[in-house]
Amino acid sequence: MNQTFQTLENREWLQRLGDVRDRRSETLYAMYSSLTGGITTDPALMNVPVDDHLTHRGDGVFESLKCVEGQLYNAAAHLARLERSCAGIGMTPPCPTAELLEIICDTLRAGGKKTCLIRVLVSRGTGTMGIDPSLCTGPELYVIAYRLTQRIENGHIKPAKACLSAIPIKPRRLATIKTCNYLTNVLMKIEARERGVDFIISIDENGNLGEGATENIGILTPNNELLLPTSEQVLSGTTACRALDLAQTLVADGTLRAAEPRDIQPEEAAQAKEMFIFGTTTDCTPVIEWEGAPVGAGTPGPIAGKLLALLRNDMTPASKTLTKVF
Repeated sequence: MNQTFQTLENREWLQRLGDVRDRRSETLYAMYSSLTGGITTDPALMNVPVDDHLTHRGDGVFESLKCVEGQLYNAAAHLARLERSCAGIGMTPPCPTAELLEIICDTLRAGGKKTCLIRVLVSRGTGTMGIDPSLCTGPELYVIAYRLTQRIENGHIKPAKACLSAIPIKPRRLATIKTCNYLTNVLMKIEARERGVDFIISIDENGNLGEGATENIGILTPNNELLLPTSEQVLSGTTACRALDLAQTLVADGTLRAAEPRDIQPEEAAQAKEMFIFGTTTDCTPVIEWEGAPVGAGTPGPIAGKLLALLRNDMTPASKTLTKVF
């Protein structure tokens, strides 16, 4: 059946976009675009041009930050990693870090939600539908404030099930850059859903634990050592790194024998007393089932509780990791 589509006037085009995207008004709060130099709170206008290399080539980098009760958490670590990611793909940051932080805060204020997530996207820019980045006009910057969704059950973080992934890990050069090409990560999330688990963890070229689709993993050994995978083929997670720093207090008081990055074989994970998932939205989530078998007693352990308490305390107003927004 042949169908002819009419060319729409701008007003009709925007009206139809608004009708389609109206249901997203509860999840998207505000967006800054360097193309306009301003902020919109209309989800229908929160768009990236089709000829932006970010859209059709995945040519860009990003960060996801968390605003907690009007204060941005661990922003310095996120923005430092964003700068490293830009350098990793040979792209100049769109503006100085201090200016970017101001844009983030202004976007959050425009969105009006004191607790939410913020996505920072840096693209190569517009100008071509081809592959050559030298023809792009960027870099361009997009900052979006959006709803924070967490795995909460009965007022507490919901314990998780996890297993090993069959999806090949990213090559070393790309693994440590937070690029916008997340196809591998998407496939891992699909695999997790198909296997009935919450998180799925990659294996590196040497058979060691890697990372999740958007999270980092850690284990507590039978000798009370908190271990996280080494970062040679893993994106260094800001929450995981912060948790490791905070855990040094547990080493100092004798609760832990060590808290450090180390290669972790699957056999070690299978013998873990406790297991943890770290991430911006997951904080420290206890894993109670690994590869179909219970972790420890099959219930959240005491170290998971201590690590979560350390992270939550790190998000209180007295913490030096917070940037006041509201």
